[in-house]
Amino acid sequence: MSSLTLKQVGKTYNTHARIIQSLDLEIRDGEFMVFVGPSGCGKTTLLRMIAGLEDISEGEIYFDDELVNDIPPAHRGSAMVFQSYALYPHLTVAENLSFGLKMAGVSKVEQAKAVDAAAEVLQIKQLLDRKPKELSGGQRQRVAIGRAIVRKPKVFLFDEPLSNLDANLRVKMRVELTRLHAELGTTMIYVTHDQVEAMTLGQRIAVFNAGKIEQVGVPLEIYHYPANLFVAEFMGSPKMNMLPCAAVPTGANHWRLDIDGAGHLDIGTEHIHPENARTLGVRPEHFVLASKDKGIRAKVSLIEQLGESTVVYALIQSLNREISMRMNGSVQSLQIGQDIYLGCKSHHIRLFDASGNAIAMSRQLDSLV
Repeated sequence: MSSLTLKQVGKTYNTHARIIQSLDLEIRDGEFMVFVGPSGCGKTTLLRMIAGLEDISEGEIYFDDELVNDIPPAHRGSAMVFQSYALYPHLTVAENLSFGLKMAGVSKVEQAKAVDAAAEVLQIKQLLDRKPKELSGGQRQRVAIGRAIVRKPKVFLFDEPLSNLDANLRVKMRVELTRLHAELGTTMIYVTHDQVEAMTLGQRIAVFNAGKIEQVGVPLEIYHYPANLFVAEFMGSPKMNMLPCAAVPTGANHWRLDIDGAGHLDIGTEHIHPENARTLGVRPEHFVLASKDKGIRAKVSLIEQLGESTVVYALIQSLNREISMRMNGSVQSLQIGQDIYLGCKSHHIRLFDASGNAIAMSRQLDSLV
């Protein structure tokens, strides 16, 4: 196992295209860290720099206390699992698993021990004599992971390894990866653009945008306390509702958030001080139906019945903006075209200033539900 330290790490192509912007990051020994962000934000490039597959334009990368900038990939103690399985089609599963050890001059006895141990962990012992063409997508991915396991790396690097699998298999493989990390206890860095993967796999998440890290934290912190508008809108599906607002004092420790032409929300300030608020953020599950002429006025435009919950989309006509509300169970009382009023408890409200940064609030007062 190994910790990783990134100090002012940057990547520039052709002296002009700055892909990674002087990042600092600490990844703890034995941690499962997830890099998440939209396509082209630099997360895979950073992973390849950690592996040694991409040169570093600036900064330093340490495995524990060892500077690895100039150490070749094969000697860094990391193992990478790619989006494509990259298995040798003419070799059996056992031969694919042992290939790297064979090239490194490991004895056949040690190869066999390592292959057997990896196959046991991944529950693929029954597949060792098969060729890749005889395997399902999930089985091929397990073999690709097994090929990394046999090397006993200090750090596992995963580059969107589940993106080629169907939805049901991705869920199963997420469980398997969580189990694998618990069993091996090895440091793992996982790249994805899938928010669900990030939330369910990561002990901590680093949210990337345009070559920089917007926020690092545990999943619930990222979800409930986004550092800025980008994180708030990127994490969550449906995304957090964002509405322009103006804060107006209405009395001691009480404020009104005016939503242009669509009503207002009355809030207390025991959780937050809204003086500089310019944008109101509310998660879909935190909106509730309010009585007439109280709250934010909207017109129902779409109702999605999902079984365990219902997502209601409603248009705020004065802003020409659609918001979403998630409600438990099936909702029979609402109809498309119906006018509704939406409220929200003060401790669920998130406010952002003119620069898009979150306005600090008293987290110890928030139940996170």
